[in-house]
Amino acid sequence: MMKYIRNKKINIKDDTLAGITVSLAMIPEVVAFAFVAQISPIVALFGAFVVGLISAIFGGRPGLISGAAGAVAVIFVNMIQEGHAKGLLFDQPVENMGYFYLLAAVVLMGVIQVIAGLFKLGKFVRLIPHPVMMGFVNGLAIVIFLAQLGMFKENKKDVFGQNMRKTTSKELVYNVANNQVKDKVSDAVLFTINGSSVVNIATNKEVFTISEGQVFDVKTKKVVFNIGEEGFYTVKDSGVVKTVMQGEKLYTMIALVLLTMLIVWGLPKLTKKVPAALTAILIVTFLSIAFGLNSINVGDFIRDGGGAGLNGIDEISKKLNLMDLWSNLPFNLDTLKFIAPYAFLAASVGLIETLMTMNLVDELTDSRGNGNKECVAQGAGNIVSGLFGGTGGCGMIGQTVININAGGRGRLSGVTMAVTLLIFILFADKYIEQVPIAALVGVMFMMVIETFAWSSFRIIKKIPVADACVLIIVSAVTVFFDLAIAVFVGVIISALSFAWENAKKIRARKRFKPDGTKVYEIWGPLFFGSITAFNEKFDIKNDPDSVEIDFVESRISDHSALEALFVLVEKYQAAGKSIKLKHLSEDCKVLMYKASDKFHNVIIEDVEDPRYHLAANPEAFPKSLHEYEF
Repeated sequence: MMKYIRNKKINIKDDTLAGITVSLAMIPEVVAFAFVAQISPIVALFGAFVVGLISAIFGGRPGLISGAAGAVAVIFVNMIQEGHAKGLLFDQPVENMGYFYLLAAVVLMGVIQVIAGLFKLGKFVRLIPHPVMMGFVNGLAIVIFLAQLGMFKENKKDVFGQNMRKTTSKELVYNVANNQVKDKVSDAVLFTINGSSVVNIATNKEVFTISEGQVFDVKTKKVVFNIGEEGFYTVKDSGVVKTVMQGEKLYTMIALVLLTMLIVWGLPKLTKKVPAALTAILIVTFLSIAFGLNSINVGDFIRDGGGAGLNGIDEISKKLNLMDLWSNLPFNLDTLKFIAPYAFLAASVGLIETLMTMNLVDELTDSRGNGNKECVAQGAGNIVSGLFGGTGGCGMIGQTVININAGGRGRLSGVTMAVTLLIFILFADKYIEQVPIAALVGVMFMMVIETFAWSSFRIIKKIPVADACVLIIVSAVTVFFDLAIAVFVGVIISALSFAWENAKKIRARKRFKPDGTKVYEIWGPLFFGSITAFNEKFDIKNDPDSVEIDFVESRISDHSALEALFVLVEKYQAAGKSIKLKHLSEDCKVLMYKASDKFHNVIIEDVEDPRYHLAANPEAFPKSLHEYEF
């Protein structure tokens, strides 16, 4: 780190201020993802600190910001819910067991990422075509924009004043008829319904209350059933019910967002000595506090989301006690089978988003990062985060773009972000809670505008149709499904398009030697896509007794090509004709000899083509064009 600080090319002021700006923008997004994954915000914030710090110090891309990203969080949602249910089935039931499975999955995720880095799998990001990269950037910008629109909504309250949960009916458990709740099997009356109250007939006490189609346990105040025409149904929780803001709160939110965007856009035109995003957040926060504006701030957002708030010193200190943290997790094969699919998917998604973000930073800064080193650092960050009770993370494109635009270019910006985030968690929670969400939304909106590849609209009609389709498809799949799926789909479509175009390039020129031998001169790559066209070039029945296939402008690329040549040779020999293959490169010969001994008898080892002489021995090449034989 000291070597880094002594580097004169690094601007310590810009990196420090950029890191502080990013840490402020990190809080609501990380907390929102914590609510999605149904974990405590402190778990996500602590994970963002650990992953962000380790990847900033040891990663392969200075300036890249990592944290508890939503792309990873959504993968663990089902696992956490199923983990809670599994914990209740133990001989000694464990509440919130899904959280302990999450920690194990995060550690395994990190191990997979470290292995990927050690085996240098990060280099495969180079295989991602530019249209896929543009589609990824556009799709992710749209996803981030849509996520910010969710900030203009507020949680609807249930009959107990809590956040209303969105529940869907699953299985019928009790029948209801004439205000009586009966057992589905025995048809015995268990409860009676009096208005909104459900009374246990055995104790004559209210046990449930009904509100808006949901049945609440009066003790826990949680939804336990949905009520329908036939009776009570078990439920699946799909999150908090949200409604769009109304009246003054909405207008205040819009005004502060627009003011933030105006400052971020206009301040750089006046001076670039201070980061526009951080200045905008501070100004809007001051105005909101000074005038007592009716605006949702970070503290309201966290408390309303059901989180534990930012005063997490006790929680973190408890997490540092590894024996207590991991004592509830059963270390057996069943646990590994349960968490492995989620860990592998999260590791894949995390690395793809990180490496794609790294490529974007490479373009923005005109420099080059080390993908394999970044894989190892991301994995190490997730291992440490999981061990000490934090959630998993990866590179975050939104925060990275904010960092780059604010002048953050070195490792110090990522370190500052992580350390500042920890300071907020431990000591400055009361101050950070007063920051209006609108200010952070405005910064994210400007980041979306900066991130989106607007040039894609201009070039869409100028690039090949296949590339244009890939760009659009990747953008759409990123928005509606998943980043990893989008990248895989884009690469597959690009590869198939490339294979199809090259398959059409196979050519064969036919000529005869003075001795009557027919020569097929092949142009273009011979691989699975061009096999059909290649076979159509030959006329085995009408060809003379001696045939040569000249591969001077072709290559044998795969097993399909080997099989096609083997079958072709057999057909000519079965017809009683001689067939020879010549001008094969050395690697093609090795491939063919390994595939079948039959090729030893048909491949001509003598090299006659001048270009092969030039490659092998330039001194033996003729000095004049007149010495060539055409």
